[in-house]
Amino acid sequence: MTGLGTIVNVVAVLVGGFLGLIFRKGLPDDIKAGLIKAIGISVLFIGISGTLKGMFVVNADGVAVQGTFLLIISMVLGTLIGEILKLESHLNNVGERLKTCFHDQKDPQFVDGFVTATLVICVGAMAVVGALEDGLNHDYSILYAKALLDGVFIMILSSTMGVGVLFSALPLLIYQGAITLGASALAPYLSDVLVANLSYIGSVLITVIGINMIWDLDIKIGNMLPAILIPVVWALF
Repeated sequence: MTGLGTIVNVVAVLVGGFLGLIFRKGLPDDIKAGLIKAIGISVLFIGISGTLKGMFVVNADGVAVQGTFLLIISMVLGTLIGEILKLESHLNNVGERLKTCFHDQKDPQFVDGFVTATLVICVGAMAVVGALEDGLNHDYSILYAKALLDGVFIMILSSTMGVGVLFSALPLLIYQGAITLGASALAPYLSDVLVANLSYIGSVLITVIGINMIWDLDIKIGNMLPAILIPVVWALF
């Protein structure tokens, strides 16, 4: 069944989110704050490991670094495009509308939870490669593994940031579902090198999410999202 992997992934996010909300009711504020920092540290190192995997190459002469120029170009041009389009504001507006629709005006972390969860579970190689395997070969193994990871992460995140986290299931469904449905058209253009570049640029963004969570910074990660598209243009040339 085409799309089964994404459906399982979405269900895992919702189940994990609901479980986290149950735990949230019994957690004091100081414990929630500590857990957010712990999640931030975990996200930070997940992002760093993915970035290093993409940029460091071990050869006969030792360790070499690749992709530095692509990283700089992707982040600078991507952020410029995002700032011009004000993507962060649009993401926040979506969160605010969801918050209004579900009459949850008293939750100060609704929008932050929605945006943070959406970025973490949608950015990364597993989402792209897993959705392609789902659409092309009906191989759900990658997305099943991703569903397990996302479910655990969302459970912990919703226990600290609230119900807004659950709504990340909607952009996840649209994003992975679109890749799955368009897999036949996309596959010829997605080389191993391009997927690797998409992965490590995405890992850099995940690293920034971790930095935001740990130090309570206001780096506009949503405005950096077009950076993921720059490796696609790079591959064309």
